[in-house]
Formats: sequence, C-alpha cells, structure tokens
Amino acid sequence: MLYFITSFLVATLVTLWVVHSASLHGHLSADGDLSGPQKFHAKAVPRIGGVGMFAGLLVVAGLVWWRGSDHAHLGLMLLLCGLPAFAAGLIEDFTKKVSPGKRLLATAVSAVLAFWLIDARITNTDIPGLDFLVATTVGALLATVLVVAGVANAVNIIDGFNGLSSMCVCLMLLAFAYVAHQVGDVELTLWALAGVGAVLGFFVWNFPAGMIFLGDGGAYFLGFMVAEIGILLIARHPEVSPLFALMVCSYPVFETLFSIYRRRFIRATPPGLPDGIHLHSLIYRRLMRWTVGARDARAMTRRNSMTAPYLWMLCIFSLAPAVLFWDSTPMMALCMVLFGLVYVGLYWRIVRFRTPRWMHAKRELVSRVAEIDKGQGSGNPK
Repeated sequence: MLYFITSFLVATLVTLWVVHSASLHGHLSADGDLSGPQKFHAKAVPRIGGVGMFAGLLVVAGLVWWRGSDHAHLGLMLLLCGLPAFAAGLIEDFTKKVSPGKRLLATAVSAVLAFWLIDARITNTDIPGLDFLVATTVGALLATVLVVAGVANAVNIIDGFNGLSSMCVCLMLLAFAYVAHQVGDVELTLWALAGVGAVLGFFVWNFPAGMIFLGDGGAYFLGFMVAEIGILLIARHPEVSPLFALMVCSYPVFETLFSIYRRRFIRATPPGLPDGIHLHSLIYRRLMRWTVGARDARAMTRRNSMTAPYLWMLCIFSLAPAVLFWDSTPMMALCMVLFGLVYVGLYWRIVRFRTPRWMHAKRELVSRVAEIDKGQGSGNPK
C-alpha cells in the first residue's frame, strides 16, 4: 500500500498546485481552443495533468530506492524510458506545435529504450505466422514499438471527457496488478498499483468538475506505462496468454482501429484528421445533450461528467473476461471478437438514433450530478 498511497498523495498535491497556479502558466498550459470537433469545455483549462502523475511515480521510485528495495530499478527505468513520450506530449501541451507524428516518434523512442533496458519485448503472440516474425530480434523490436506507440495513441484518442481515459487506465492497471499477483510477480503488482495511485491523484481534480485536463503529456505517458506493464507481464510469465494484455486494452485499441477504418473507408478522409463522431462523442451529442439541454457552463460540465461512466462500463466489459481467462488464448480471442461485435453494434445503433433505452440517463442521476457540481463549482469540461 505504500506505493499506492505515496503516489496518490503526491499526485493529488502536485495537481492541486497546478490547478491553483494556473494564473502563472495558463497562458501556455491552458487549452484555449474551444471550437474543435472534440472540444466540450466552456473556457480555457490547464492541460498538464501528466505533471502530477509523473511526480507521484518519481517520488515513489525515489522512496523505494532510498529504502534499498530491489523494486526501485524497474520503477526508475520505466520513468526514464517513458520520458521521451511524456516530454514530447508536455511540450505540445505548452507550445501546441508538436505534431502527432513527432509525438508518436518520441513514444517509439521510449519503446526502444524499454526494449533494451528492461527487456520489455514481445516475443510470443500465439498468432500463427506472427510468432515466426517476433522470434527474431528485429521482428520483436518492430512489434513492440508498434504496440507501445499504438496503445499510447489509443489512450490519447479516448481522452475526450472528464475522467474517461484516466479511469479506464486505472481499471486496466488494476487488471494487470491482479494477474501479476496471481502469478507471484510482486514487482509488477506494486508498480501497477503505484500507477493507479498516481492516476487517481489526477482523477479527483478532473472528475467531475474538469479543473484540469490530462493533456498529451499525461495521455502518452499513461499509454506507455499501460503498454509496458502489459508487455513485461506476458514476457516474464509464459503462463499468461499473450493476448491478455491486448484484451485489457481492447476499448482504446478498438476505438482507434475503428476510427481509422471509419475515416479512411467510410468517410474518405485522412485517418489522422480529428472528428467529432467517436463513440464517446456520439454518447455526448445524442444522449447527454438531450438529458441536460441547457447551454450554460454548469450544464456543459454536467453533460461532460455524465458521459464517461458509459465508457467505463464498456471498458469493464473487456476487463472482466480478461481477468477471468487470463491464461487461455482461445478464450481471449473469442472475447475480443465478442467485444468488437458489441462495440460496432452499439455504435451503429447510436449513430442511427436507435440508442438502447437502458442508456438514457435518468432524471435522478442528473439531479445527483447537479448537486456535485454545486459543491465543486461550475468547472470546465473537456
């Protein structure tokens, strides 16, 4: 619990400082673009939430090293290797001048560093044909870089509403911690829980009021951490299905792949072009606007905060079978297919205004969220 509590407290306090010092750095760190297709906040909000999380994990690593524990090495190496991904995203948060390609390149550099420094490499997939490729050093490196960069980008893509990506990352890290505990890997269990604590330290200021955003630095760093812990888990323990880590990340990864398919083949637009019809955007536009129809800042915050729980449930839908069948590749493959069918079916119904009745928010829920908003201020949804 020391890892979890320390990272949580440090991340909470550092993030609180970032929020209250916004007048000093807001002209650089705040997200002032309110007109984009995925912008749902009423005024500029700091988007450097990754600072508190990185600080929380850094303090934990330093504390563990000071106590002489062997677990300090992995934590320090994860932070060192993840620094390029975090730095590129953070520079973008401040300057708005780092292209997605350069951020992905920096994340690839982080993956290469982890590949060589901590042996975080994909050498087995249980997929016929692909195992032959990853059996070579070059093939394993290419597969590892592709997976790490892809997961990091996927976490950034679902970072569209207050609490959405941060809570999903918490749930994914908890799934990794559970299976790591099941196979007796204390080191990975502790660092996964440290990650959960750091993310929750940010979450308390992000949800529901949206006083700070994750930003590209936070999103890419979290994606890197999730990918690396998953890769290390399956690399260290052959009894864990190689598809387990992919199943845990099903929601953000499938969201990314489906978005690329939708833009490229259905809308005939560049795959990297932002749009406002991700699944989380549709839930906001088709359900939340109807439920909370006012246009003032408080109502926008309310709609924003009520969107994320729907996607948390979708994320749990992939995590539950993952932790139940973590040692069975056939079950993992079957569950991934079922998840894809559920996702596409849900998207198809919402986009055609045939949203399932159970998804319509109740007025009692709206009232409860409104009470929370009154206690925390108007906020600034993302």
